[in-house]
Amino acid sequence: MIDAHLHVVPPNLPGVGPLSAGLRAHPDNVARVVREQMLAAGVTKGAAMGSWDSPPDDPLGVKRTLQVAERLPGLFAIGVADHRKTDREHLRGVDAQLADRRIVALKAYLGYVYAYPNDPGYLPYYELAQKHKIPFFFHTGDPYSPYAKLKFAMPVHVDEVAVDFPDVKFVLAHVGNPWMVEAAEVVYKNMNVWADLSGLLIGEEEQLLSEEGRATRQDVINRVRAAMRYAERPNRFLYGSDWPLAPMNAYAGFVREAVLPEFHEQVFEGNARILFGPRLGQ
Repeated sequence: MIDAHLHVVPPNLPGVGPLSAGLRAHPDNVARVVREQMLAAGVTKGAAMGSWDSPPDDPLGVKRTLQVAERLPGLFAIGVADHRKTDREHLRGVDAQLADRRIVALKAYLGYVYAYPNDPGYLPYYELAQKHKIPFFFHTGDPYSPYAKLKFAMPVHVDEVAVDFPDVKFVLAHVGNPWMVEAAEVVYKNMNVWADLSGLLIGEEEQLLSEEGRATRQDVINRVRAAMRYAERPNRFLYGSDWPLAPMNAYAGFVREAVLPEFHEQVFEGNARILFGPRLGQ
């Protein structure tokens, strides 16, 4: 199983905390906890986000993510694209950092950051994603911050750059939740757009599996199935846990229930191997 969306460092986003105090621990400790989570869930490879607004010597915010990855075989990094940083020196640093094959994608935090996907500041990052043949993730849908602005996080805005950059594979994180059908339309229309199923439920295992939460779980399951049915592209949906916002094993069980059994192999592993390509290894 491949987890296409998790966190091993604080995201450092405006108005967002560390997600879990444990992410501030020494990389040895973080790697140990993530290893335990991966083993419990049957995850063999994972893609972990970097931190936004990183210092100049770490242009993609992945330095600490890679420190954890050094201690945990099978873990890879997703670098953060900052639309405010487009000077030549910074982009040279991004280009050089992307030569590290442990970095498997880029990501923009729509909504947390007040810019649409077609903002000129993101364009050079799409060009670098194309050059290095790596996918580009967007946060879409509900943000984990009262300071974020929803209009920037609506998945329909990704359509424009999907058309303008047909050779870049774009990923709608969280299937644009709650705008799942809108996200499904973007996937349906554009052959270079994918969606991950991360972060649709958050909380500890007891909360995710509680009787009180049954109606909420069923509502999300119904919406996931409706989105996949609308998109008509089961080969474009990816498993992701958004750990530490949910335990990996419990969240994997939820996604197994939400996704029809005939699509499990694709969603839990096959699609991610196609998306990330050879950087993910065997």
